[in-house]
Amino acid sequence: MFGTANFAWKLKTPAGAAHRFRSMRRSDLPRVLDIERSGYEFPWSERAFSECLRARYVCVIAESGSAVAGYGIMTVAAGECHILNLCVHPDYRRRGIGTALLQYLTAIARGRNSHMAFLEVRVSNRGAQTLYNQVGFNEIATRHRYYPAKQGREDALVLAKAL
Repeated sequence: MFGTANFAWKLKTPAGAAHRFRSMRRSDLPRVLDIERSGYEFPWSERAFSECLRARYVCVIAESGSAVAGYGIMTVAAGECHILNLCVHPDYRRRGIGTALLQYLTAIARGRNSHMAFLEVRVSNRGAQTLYNQVGFNEIATRHRYYPAKQGREDALVLAKAL
């Protein structure tokens, strides 16, 4: 089985910096929460992350040097994966970490016999949409009023990619 516990990647991004990917640990949660709050107006709670770890979802940390630069969380079941959360700290964006995290997560999913990957993205999040399109995700649907927003709710685009 292709798991995260004994699978780590080192990757050189176009900028030449080495990044490492490993399983998230409970001790990572303070930094993960800092990144989550810096990246999202409506961040996940510590309890949400703890539940993902408890449920043994695929929870991955991206390190740049010795710093936690980002993370990704994914479920894998029934021949497909669902990327639930992916975030890179603003100080580490545009260095290829988001792309590498997606590649890492989808490699794990393929190793667990997934044939499709799914995710949702806010209609207002053009940067994330560009990233997902660049790695081969395509829009397949809209989830109306999916995300909380300052003025009520915001739609999500549902994206998919064949693995």
